[in-house]
Amino acid sequence: MSATITPREITTNPRRSDKVFRSVVSIVGLFAFAVLLLIGTFLALRGFEIFKIEGFKFLTTSDWNVVTDESGNQTYTFGIAAMLIGTVLIAITSLTIGVPLSVMTALYLNFYAPVRIKKFLTAVIDLMAAFPSILYGLWGYFVVMPMVIYWAKLLHKYFGWIPVFDVQQPFYERSPFLAGIVLAIMIIPIVTSVSREIFSQAPLDRIQAAYALGATRWAVIKNVVLPFGSSGVVGGAMLGLGRAFGETVAVYSILNIVFKVNWEILFGMGGNVASMIVLKWGEASPIETKALLAAGFVLFVLTLIVNFLADFIVNRAVKSGRA
Repeated sequence: MSATITPREITTNPRRSDKVFRSVVSIVGLFAFAVLLLIGTFLALRGFEIFKIEGFKFLTTSDWNVVTDESGNQTYTFGIAAMLIGTVLIAITSLTIGVPLSVMTALYLNFYAPVRIKKFLTAVIDLMAAFPSILYGLWGYFVVMPMVIYWAKLLHKYFGWIPVFDVQQPFYERSPFLAGIVLAIMIIPIVTSVSREIFSQAPLDRIQAAYALGATRWAVIKNVVLPFGSSGVVGGAMLGLGRAFGETVAVYSILNIVFKVNWEILFGMGGNVASMIVLKWGEASPIETKALLAAGFVLFVLTLIVNFLADFIVNRAVKSGRA
């Protein structure tokens, strides 16, 4: 006599383990958001006095002075325009150099590299993201800078008619160009990882159809993969831009920080907001500490906007790949 088989009950209610896991993940996500909100609130509250006193001049002027007279009274002027311009200039330089290298690396890993080489290079690129910033700074100062000085002289010689490559005085050491090259190496793991993931989601039917019509591998990449993954590359580039905005120790180690607006990336003078905070923090007076926290809040908002925009672009690219 055969045993009676009881049909399994089908239900849409999640199991207890699913409920527990969902609760834990939700709590962790909310905790991360709460920490981010608290950091932003702390910076805003501590810097509110400076925003109230300086007003919009805090973003449009470049003077940073605290003078104490004999009676102990302080006069101060705070402005981060030069540091903001330096932040953007160095970040754009790093993107100009790092994004093409990252895209080519991602294409090689997806479409040209043998399996063993692909695994090895992927591990190496991921390992690059774990290197401490100070190592990049020391490497840039002792190894890269002598070569960058030679490249800077060539750029000035042949492209000096472009204002950004013009140098009034032949001083090329510790320039924004050097900082941009070091940051370009630092953002390669981020941009490469995002680009490789987006390229791997290119529609297989279109790729096979292109091969069936006699297209070469480069033709497939040019006409199918790159158009499909362009928005993902932009998203990865903006994630790298967020990293470049907030980088501190590496830039501080190699850049000649001066509170003066410098549009010449080859000239050895400049700065960014993060390195300025490190430079001034150790000997800052109470009012100067508030000014540094206000500068940190500006950098916090700028980086947050860039990362939100990058997340939106990447999500849109992923959804289009699944459609």
